[in-house]
Amino acid sequence: MADDLGWVHLMVLAAVIVFGAVVPIVPTGPTLAAAAVLAHDEAPWELLLVLAAGWLGAYLGDCVVFVVFSATGGRVADEVPWLRADRPAISRMRTRLEENDIAAMTVSRLIPAGRLPVLIAAALSGYPWHRFAVTCVFSAGTWAVLYVGIGVLGGAVVPSNTTALIAAIAVAFAVGVVPRLLPGRRAV
Repeated sequence: MADDLGWVHLMVLAAVIVFGAVVPIVPTGPTLAAAAVLAHDEAPWELLLVLAAGWLGAYLGDCVVFVVFSATGGRVADEVPWLRADRPAISRMRTRLEENDIAAMTVSRLIPAGRLPVLIAAALSGYPWHRFAVTCVFSAGTWAVLYVGIGVLGGAVVPSNTTALIAAIAVAFAVGVVPRLLPGRRAV
């Protein structure tokens, strides 16, 4: 493995993504896209390792959120105003999950600010852990492929590594962060 992308870097990448999944102030998509640009520049086969680190980080982070909200249940819902005020929304989300859990989880993962409300609703509504664990494999993987793809595209289209890194981060922010800032958006 190249000196620029070692096992420690991959573990840090996964840890940052886990942290960002639990505490959504870290822009995890741009972080993964940037790592993909660097891996693509060093050795294209390292993209698989970056993809695996991103996938694992997203999966573990979503599992932590689900487990925390499942374990704390109604106590958390009583403390969070939008959860307390919108209990019917939790019931509707449970129905959507039961109808097509893979689609609901995957779409929520790809829509900016859509993942947490769905995870919380699933956990509070008693969605089964074993189904969540399996469904989350697909949704976290789809998310990781999207952002690694943004990084690869940036690295392939732009000849300068620095410019590609900036372009990939900008596109990832546009896809993942900017829609959250638009007025009139309602949580999924």
